[in-house]
Amino acid sequence: MKFSLKKQLSSIPQPSIGTTIIAFIRNNCNKSWFRWAKRISLTIIVSIVLFLILNFIFPLHTKVEYAQLITAKDGSVLYAFLSHDDKWRMKTELDEITPELRKAIIHKEDRLFYYHPGVNVMAIGRAVVNNIFTGRKTSGASTITMQVARLLEPKRRTYGNKIIEIFRALQLEWYYSKDEILQLYLNLVPYGGNVEGVKSAALLYFGQLPNRLSVAQITTLAIVPNRPTSLSLNRNPVLLKQERDKWLKRFQEDEVFSDTLIDDAINEPLQLRRTPLPNIAPHLSYRLHTKYPEQAILKTTLNRITQDKVQQLAYNYHKRIRKYNIHNLAVIVADNKTREITAYIGSPDFTDNDHAGQVDNARAIRSPGSTLKPLVYALGIEAGKITPKTMLLDVPSQFGGYSPENFDQKFNGAVTVENALVNSLNIPAVKVLEDITVPVFVNKLKAARFEQISRDERKLGLSVILGGCGTTLEELVGLYSSFANEGLFTPISSFQSSEGEKKTTVRLISRQAAYMISEILMQAVRPDLPTGYQNSYHAPPIAWKTGTSYGRKDAWSIGYNRKYTVGVWVGNANAEGVPELTGADIATPLLFQLFNTIDYNAAGSRLLAPKNMPLRLVCAETGLLPGDYCTHQVVDYYIPLISNTQTCKHMKEVPVSADESFSYCTACLPESGYKKKLYENLPPALVSFYNTWSVAYRRIPPHNPSCTRVFQSDAPQIITPADGREYMIDAIEPPEMLLTCHADNDVKQVYWYINDKFYKAAKATDRVFFQPDLGEVKISCSDDKGRNTNISIVVKKM
Repeated sequence: MKFSLKKQLSSIPQPSIGTTIIAFIRNNCNKSWFRWAKRISLTIIVSIVLFLILNFIFPLHTKVEYAQLITAKDGSVLYAFLSHDDKWRMKTELDEITPELRKAIIHKEDRLFYYHPGVNVMAIGRAVVNNIFTGRKTSGASTITMQVARLLEPKRRTYGNKIIEIFRALQLEWYYSKDEILQLYLNLVPYGGNVEGVKSAALLYFGQLPNRLSVAQITTLAIVPNRPTSLSLNRNPVLLKQERDKWLKRFQEDEVFSDTLIDDAINEPLQLRRTPLPNIAPHLSYRLHTKYPEQAILKTTLNRITQDKVQQLAYNYHKRIRKYNIHNLAVIVADNKTREITAYIGSPDFTDNDHAGQVDNARAIRSPGSTLKPLVYALGIEAGKITPKTMLLDVPSQFGGYSPENFDQKFNGAVTVENALVNSLNIPAVKVLEDITVPVFVNKLKAARFEQISRDERKLGLSVILGGCGTTLEELVGLYSSFANEGLFTPISSFQSSEGEKKTTVRLISRQAAYMISEILMQAVRPDLPTGYQNSYHAPPIAWKTGTSYGRKDAWSIGYNRKYTVGVWVGNANAEGVPELTGADIATPLLFQLFNTIDYNAAGSRLLAPKNMPLRLVCAETGLLPGDYCTHQVVDYYIPLISNTQTCKHMKEVPVSADESFSYCTACLPESGYKKKLYENLPPALVSFYNTWSVAYRRIPPHNPSCTRVFQSDAPQIITPADGREYMIDAIEPPEMLLTCHADNDVKQVYWYINDKFYKAAKATDRVFFQPDLGEVKISCSDDKGRNTNISIVVKKM
């Protein structure tokens, strides 16, 4: 019977555990409990809906106006600007909140900070009870979140405003993480006067960033906000230290910090003194402040150590050159690997109001003098027109009416490209620019971000290579940095770019051309080194170039090696010229002082040659491939399939009479009674220069006077006046105009014609003057071989 009953019971479906519990509650609990549960749930739902509605109607505003900080790459402060409401309210970043700072603040202000939703209900209840029984406000029960709400919207302390504060605290918890709320608190806590925030107090009174504070300093800053008047950082240090030590002992009792840290903190003297904020790189700071006025922290690329060294050197050098009436200079140091500006000096003395010390000369538009010449030669090299040993003419020349002169107003005849660049000769540079054309050159400068040149593009001519344009020191340093980076241009920057942001890089010149120019610029004799190799072994290898603007208003010196590019400008902010102001004499000494300071005895500074950098033998007289008569040959760099492959013809064989009194052409060459001799095959311009300056050379004897052949090539080249130009003259007292030409080596005499009328016979090197008529004037020049050249000018009265 038992067995059958058990079997029957087992066949009946058994209720689940959940069903059993619900049945138990229904049978044993009062129905009023369900009503209370429903009311609580309904209250919560209504509260949430009400919060969402109020949150929509009264949105939270957490925009804080911070005092802007300009920082170096390592985070140290360079400069600071007051907030718009004249507060020192500096933003503490999340990574500056150390564990010690977090522990001290939370333990003192709100131990349950990470556990409540912004409001500590139990603390509020306790405060209400205490206030009722004592009849006064003894406790506010404010959490850190509620304090943030009050600091964001300061109001009188009333019960109504406390409710608003609670609502705002809930909003803060809704929108922000606990760490972000703590960050807001640390940024807003008052420290008396116009000082707000832990970072401001740390910098102003301890000279440290928050992440470098000791436990004693942290505790000091933690206790001041609750009593900013009695525990002011400006006065009563004895009371402040007593309170600090009292709280340190509390932290020890509550095991917030170790006994060792507490003992060290108590023994640490309290040294409080309001110190001025750093005043480093003010020109760059104002520049960034103007460009990004709303950003709380502007992180620059400056290296604090390098900046301090450069600033000191610049200031000392500036004091030395004041005796020449030179009062301003600018320096930029760029890291060639990162393209970051590591030091920036806009003027050596920002406070020098008498000499415009606040002008940022690193960005001022100035005439660059000869500093653009390396680029024009590099373009000539990569175009295949020249190599370092190519011979160029440095003689008086006309380029469409433009007659440049050298800085020393002298000429050197035939010079190599490397000689012309090292000595900064003007005529060869203009000639190369004429060959590659101004538009090609200007387009390269535009690619290198030369802003003023981009704006003046249509106005620029051949004079651009000699400083007839506007550039800045920053632009020139960026250009020279591309030579150090194998011809690749990337804009240099003083502002830390966002993570993942890539800088635009363009190939400005070829690797081979960049290396050739660098090798040439390293040949210049450094003024700071003795001749003995042993004395200069540790000095950094530098390629460098100087420049001096017209009127001696700007002196430049820019150098680079594998690691750094350094640019120096020296002059006066008011553009006043000074006789002593030259790039070589005034700017260059500072350039080498800077390099010897930031890169002395450093490894890896020398530029490396590209793999495809072959050498070849060329004629030393022309820089061309050796011909039949080239006995003197030198080694030269070249670019395969691009560099000029023309064969040298600097010597030519000329048939002359037995007594060498005259020469023959093929038309008048006798069957016998002559001999052949080698003569220099000089261009007419060089012959004219030699004749003018009495330079000895072997003249080709005059042509056979009985020959009637008219030659069609190598006609005289009229130098002045310039073909196609307009000339304005005084109609009452018209001046005479100069006639000059370049003729071939064997030309003895030329014949001048004005408007097809014979005017005068003269030597090829003579300077001839004539009185022009108004209107169009045709000028002709024929040599003693019958070769003729015509030009036309227009003469107008003033």
